[in-house]
Amino acid sequence: MSYPDLELVSHHFCPYVQRAVVLLLEKDIPHKRTYIDLANKPEWFRQIPPLGKIPLLKVGAEVLFESAVICEYLDEITPGSLHPLTPLEKAKHRAWIEFGSNILTVMAGFFNAPTAESFEQKRQELIEKFAWVERTLETPYFADKNFSLVDAVYAPIFHYFDAFDAIADFGILEHTLKVRVWRQALKQRPSIQNAFVEDYVQQLLTLLKQRNSYLSILAQQPSYIVSIS
Repeated sequence: MSYPDLELVSHHFCPYVQRAVVLLLEKDIPHKRTYIDLANKPEWFRQIPPLGKIPLLKVGAEVLFESAVICEYLDEITPGSLHPLTPLEKAKHRAWIEFGSNILTVMAGFFNAPTAESFEQKRQELIEKFAWVERTLETPYFADKNFSLVDAVYAPIFHYFDAFDAIADFGILEHTLKVRVWRQALKQRPSIQNAFVEDYVQQLLTLLKQRNSYLSILAQQPSYIVSIS
């Protein structure tokens, strides 16, 4: 099958980029990846995206932005859709993709919370978010046996949890058995294994320790044990 020239403008730790990378690998789509430093964005990048964010997908002379749009485009130009076929089920999957983006927003607050109080607030929010996910799952994947776009979206979320787990068990997934099964199933998927650099967790921990946040303090205390209420 013939594809347009595709270039994904990326950053190693961006979960929105990683969902697009998972899809590119899952569907075996030829592409080029260009990584940029978000702290020192090149001038050519500043001229392209109206929102100033990654990922960007260059399609020949055209440019797409927003990860959900990019993933849908990649799915539509390849055979075997990773979306359900019926309009209602497809809409439900899109809603859970948006929910995954909302989880990432809360995780950013968890990652960067400056105090123990704000950290605990975000931890509780994440527990509540995954309780909602638990009620919807049909494991081993989000929709039973079929890998979908929703799975590609949540895989980077769970990779962040690998870094959190290296610090302590924060109890976020303690009461969500199906979520834990899903997480393990996604870890076994080759497209997901190959979407992240080999030492991703260690690099993320190093980045985390450089943040002036409550979690960065905990990351430097190996004996830390979270108190779960």
